[in-house]
Amino acid sequence: MRSLLLAAALATSLPLLAADDISKVNSSIRIESGQQAGDLDTVNGGIRLGENAVAEAVETVNGSVRFERGARADSAETVNGSIELAETALVTRGIEAVNGSIDLAAGAEAGGDVSNVNGAISVRGARVGGRIETVSGNITVTEGGRVAGGIKVEKPSGWSWGRQRPPRIVIGPNSQVDGELLFEREVELFVHNTAKVGRISGAEAVRYDGAQPPN
Repeated sequence: MRSLLLAAALATSLPLLAADDISKVNSSIRIESGQQAGDLDTVNGGIRLGENAVAEAVETVNGSVRFERGARADSAETVNGSIELAETALVTRGIEAVNGSIDLAAGAEAGGDVSNVNGAISVRGARVGGRIETVSGNITVTEGGRVAGGIKVEKPSGWSWGRQRPPRIVIGPNSQVDGELLFEREVELFVHNTAKVGRISGAEAVRYDGAQPPN
């Protein structure tokens, strides 16, 4: 039994074998369940990793990225598209979207920062090893989600057309955000009474009970 456990531990720590890179234009990329690939990049197309599929850097412009259960990659980036991690999916470094939402399901993990400019960021029972950063997006950390590096909402730069509603930041039941929660612009901040957060700068938290914060 001990030898089997040792073999399994070594298997999970060994580097991945070299795999082919895939680059496309005006086309999507799909890595089938259990398959392995190198860097993936496309323009005007989405990228999907099937269950337990493995890739290195994942990048697209004008397309969304989807990780199925147990899929893994080094990093994930998109411009004008969303990024979704299903249960137990893993991105070992950062996740970045410009003009797109980011959603991490229960048991998913991002080892580095999770950031965007516009679009909601949702951490539902997932873990973020770095910081969550946005400019205009709403942020929700709930269902026991964990964020190790704090939260930052940056001040918008350039022209602003009309008055936009402030970003809505919700730290839900049994969730935890370590590090500073830094707000460089007006936000609506709600923190559940069972949640734990670090120092808050630039906003005042509204504490609440129940499953959902007040409207």
